[in-house]
Amino acid sequence: MNLRPSDEAGVVEAVRAAVADRAPLAVQGNGTKRGSLRPVQAARTLSTAGLSGITLYHPAEMVLSARAGTPIPEIEAALAGHRQMLLAEPPDFSALLGTTAPATLGGLVAANLSGPRRIFASGAMRDHVLGVRAVTGHAEVVRSGGRVHKNVTGLDLCKLLAGSHGTLGILTEITLKVAPRAEAGASLLVAVASLEQGVAALSAALGSPFGVTGAALLPGAGGAAALLRLEDFAEFLPHRVAALRRVLDRFGAIEVLDGEASAARWREVRDARPLAPLGAEEALWRLSVRPQAGPGVAAALAEGFGARLLLDWGGGLVWAAGPATQAAHATVMRAAAAARGTFTLFHAPDALRAAVPVIPPEPAALAAIGARVKAAMDPAGVLNPGRMRAGA
Repeated sequence: MNLRPSDEAGVVEAVRAAVADRAPLAVQGNGTKRGSLRPVQAARTLSTAGLSGITLYHPAEMVLSARAGTPIPEIEAALAGHRQMLLAEPPDFSALLGTTAPATLGGLVAANLSGPRRIFASGAMRDHVLGVRAVTGHAEVVRSGGRVHKNVTGLDLCKLLAGSHGTLGILTEITLKVAPRAEAGASLLVAVASLEQGVAALSAALGSPFGVTGAALLPGAGGAAALLRLEDFAEFLPHRVAALRRVLDRFGAIEVLDGEASAARWREVRDARPLAPLGAEEALWRLSVRPQAGPGVAAALAEGFGARLLLDWGGGLVWAAGPATQAAHATVMRAAAAARGTFTLFHAPDALRAAVPVIPPEPAALAAIGARVKAAMDPAGVLNPGRMRAGA
């Protein structure tokens, strides 16, 4: 049964019926991340795609509210008209995963996905959420935060629901702070001999006073390329590019990308397109480690199963694509643990997702807290059961 409510009341009714019938709900937006984490065993699918539209936009206050099913391109188009942007630089994985429907705002927040600008002062997706409306497993509407930049609240449900993947509540409306778009941008592409040298170049740039807003590493045959982004007013940008170039000259030959060439390269990094297309029998992993540990993790995955790789966030975010096997997944788990980092099985066939841990196990004390939160928010366990962990 596929449910597509057109308003919040319809979501409440769908949850109420699911609780009464003891029928779990697979909660999604447009289903663009259906292949992520564990498969949900549910006869009913509830899509929030019918809850669409921008409900408030104050460009002068840099605040936007939209219903959960609003497509991200629609929001970005509205912001572009006022030279503003979403701070999280949300990725579009359609080319990588072979999907056609656009990602929705609710799905983006529920997964807490952020792009290359995450390393800058912007922070993660959850840091830009000012307020939410959501339907809990009690079939009740809850509100948290508001529509201004400073709120005084008790329990911060905004941050609790961001990254919960629809297991604690169904987002119906989200309020975000947005930001001005830079007038101009440029990138420096530095040829480096190794991933270690590449991370050193990224670290040198990030440690400089020139305000780098993107730092990625593109592995290649015989070496790699470090990619650094600068954004500013057009009249100031050439000076900053020249100054950063002097910092990076010792690492290798440098190519400067201006305007659209720079923007296009960062869209590729944002969307992990160097790893596209993902094969039907391939999996995609996302590992978060200390930037200095990134090269070692990448080397372990390349040696372990010939992983295709992309490093972002100064080397701390490692994307890896490879065969969807339990052996490859075990290699990812070992590499993340050795680096004292985390991993997510971001996309894979159902058989692998159902057979392995898709995120690291929690310490017992933290797991107990999570279980109490789940029981408080969704006592009947009808919202995306088992999405993140078996039996949870």
